[in-house]
Amino acid sequence: MISTLENTQQETERKISPDFVRISAASAMALRLRSGRFSREFDFGGINILLNYDNGCLSDCSYCGLARTRPGAYEEKSFIRVEWPLVDTDELIDRMAEHENKLTRLCISMVTHGSAYKDTVEITRKLREKVKTPLSLLVAPPTLNTERLQTFKDMGVDMIGVGLDAITPETFRKHRTDVPNGSLRWDNYWHIINESRRIFGPWKVNIHTVVGLGETDKEMIDMFYHLKENQILPYLFSFNPEAESRLADWDKAEIKRWRRIQLVKHLIETYDLPKEALTYHEDGSIKKLNAPDNSVANVLSTLDHGTPFMTNGCPNEAGTDVGCTRPYGSYRPSEPFRDYPFQPETGDMAEIRAELALEEIIN
Repeated sequence: MISTLENTQQETERKISPDFVRISAASAMALRLRSGRFSREFDFGGINILLNYDNGCLSDCSYCGLARTRPGAYEEKSFIRVEWPLVDTDELIDRMAEHENKLTRLCISMVTHGSAYKDTVEITRKLREKVKTPLSLLVAPPTLNTERLQTFKDMGVDMIGVGLDAITPETFRKHRTDVPNGSLRWDNYWHIINESRRIFGPWKVNIHTVVGLGETDKEMIDMFYHLKENQILPYLFSFNPEAESRLADWDKAEIKRWRRIQLVKHLIETYDLPKEALTYHEDGSIKKLNAPDNSVANVLSTLDHGTPFMTNGCPNEAGTDVGCTRPYGSYRPSEPFRDYPFQPETGDMAEIRAELALEEIIN
């Protein structure tokens, strides 16, 4: 029988969590762990941490770069199409403490794995001892229950995120459940979402929603209304295919559709756009938008300059700005911005207005 010490030594040599984690390439650059620069410079202080295991995530979502059946070794797989270098957890936390004055938000992303909960607890404990920057968790609902969510709250976790991604039962089953040995369940996800809302409070839970997995505009927009009614934040992503995933050849959402959904989401959240302001074609796409007052003009002017088209993410400590901007979450570095990790500039806004083609849906 292998002793506990030998087990620990083997796990350390294998460089798995909680002793090792992966961080996004942008996070590594922000912490000066690797050199590099963005195509357009901006302040970045959101550090994204991903649990790491030999056998990786045990889920097998059709669009995910970490999917169990995607070809290749787990340590070589990308997540939202960017590199995630492996780092020593203790060294990472020391580096975060050293650069804390520049940090705006921390986030630990769980994966579906039997060790994910206990390892997240251990990493959270270490983080809270040395770093006070607000901490979010992007959780894996199959690994959690009410008691475990309460433990996160008691440990000082500030916000809970849930990667629902597919926003209807049908698209969820198609992309997340109807897979070999799949174990993700729509009802379980919503149980964790609702329990998180109850435990963490209003506007402290966020749901990742992905445009382009087969949902209609109406279904996505109805989800925005539902979440607002329950004081839950929707974070919006545009589907972008991962090479060698089952959706590698799936088309991303047309840019016009994407921009309109970004706009309507912001109008709902900021201007209380009523449901009656929208009508839809038979296929569920937006037909007409009758926004009250000058809300659309405000959004596209200096009064609300570009905010709907920026990356959705958890806020900074003051709650005034996005603290986690996740560059390239919806597009590749070589592609045009789908969401901006900074305030769009005048030229960007001109492109956005052209992409929206609002004359087609506004009288």
